[in-house]
Amino acid sequence: MAPPPSIPGPKPPKPAPSPARNETLLDVQGLSCPLPVLKANKALRGLPPGARLTVLATDAASVADFQAFCRETGHALVSFSESGGVYSYTLRKRDEAPAEKADE
Repeated sequence: MAPPPSIPGPKPPKPAPSPARNETLLDVQGLSCPLPVLKANKALRGLPPGARLTVLATDAASVADFQAFCRETGHALVSFSESGGVYSYTLRKRDEAPAEKADE
């Protein structure tokens, strides 16, 4: 005898998307200033607001470059680390374009 058909119940809620799923990796190791920041800027343009971009670089000057880039553009420098000469930056794309500065 076949088992009785199951009665469909409410579906369990779908899990919220993991931040890691909305993260892109950009490897610019071996490139010198200003290329790591320029390539990161280009990659960020193609991402939705709030998306994360992790950049791997080997140029020591990129530390100051990424700090200045985030300060000027409004993107967030979420994390920074260095290990074995490889610098890792995680940037979060700003939610919207920054307001234009008024002429003084």
